[in-house]
Amino acid sequence: MAGRNVIVIGASAGGVETLSTLVASLPPDLPASVLVVVHIPSHTTSMLPAILQRHGRMPAVHPDDGTVLREGVIYVAPPDRHMLVQRGQVRLTRGPRENGHRPAADPLFRSAAGAYGTRVIGVVLSGNLDDGTAGLASVQRHGGVTVVQDPADALYAGMPLSAIAGVEVDHVVPLAALAGLLAELVNAPLEGGPWVEDPRDEMETEIAEMDPAAMMADERPGVPSGYSCPDCHGVLFEIQEGELVRFRCRVGHAYGAETLMAKQDGTVEGALWTAFQALKERAAMARRMAARMEARGNARSAESFRAQAEDADHRAELIHRVLSTEQGGEPEPASPPRLRSA
Repeated sequence: MAGRNVIVIGASAGGVETLSTLVASLPPDLPASVLVVVHIPSHTTSMLPAILQRHGRMPAVHPDDGTVLREGVIYVAPPDRHMLVQRGQVRLTRGPRENGHRPAADPLFRSAAGAYGTRVIGVVLSGNLDDGTAGLASVQRHGGVTVVQDPADALYAGMPLSAIAGVEVDHVVPLAALAGLLAELVNAPLEGGPWVEDPRDEMETEIAEMDPAAMMADERPGVPSGYSCPDCHGVLFEIQEGELVRFRCRVGHAYGAETLMAKQDGTVEGALWTAFQALKERAAMARRMAARMEARGNARSAESFRAQAEDADHRAELIHRVLSTEQGGEPEPASPPRLRSA
């Protein structure tokens, strides 16, 4: 393989429509391997290769682990597998999720950059949050070309905006101009000398590959952050790359800052629902006990249990207001706490 002939593409929300439009304009004899990651649920069947092949003129497939890379073929990451690039072949792994996804764009970009350096073209398309940004930075460090869809042109601007904010991107183009740019970059003379290997990138690729030595190593890139991993609750290590800040835990889960905050929102909401449920159960149990004490003629205990039920209901109502507000609703004004005379 010679020239810039490894194109790695990451997309999320709006990605299927965007990729369908892109491949329709790619020439069938494009002298490059195209590798695509779109965020899809783990337990589903992906029809993306068939969709892309129907819209375009290049064959599109889900590769097997060890599939030989060929020019003029689109390789689509299958569900629940990271798609990585080694010299001359594709690797599929169930490594730790990155940015909450498997497959994710960052490990694809990072592995391709480590394997092919200046020959790589990294492309970030429509999507939410920040997957692809750290991977695009790795492509740039290794001398590859970085391309981002114009956020104003994207169905979902989050991923393009994050990439532009975190990386000095070489090209920001609307979708209509992207196929032409890629063909131009692939066919242009390769510029730039040998790239410098980045031990951190190499280690993170090995983690995605589930390499035992990397997974078990005591040392981790970055410094302890004081934040916990939303997936395994271990300590997150903060990795600073210029203006780009990202996080990775000891066992390998990785997050951009935006994705981490989104994950934390989900954790907080889950905790609130758990507290709401516990308080409603406490109130129901206290009312049941109050009824039993009343039946036994124990008025003092019955009153105590009724007070506990009212207190639990009030606390649950406060949490309900928070949940309603977080979900965009208009909560009813909270009732003042009921006070019990001594």
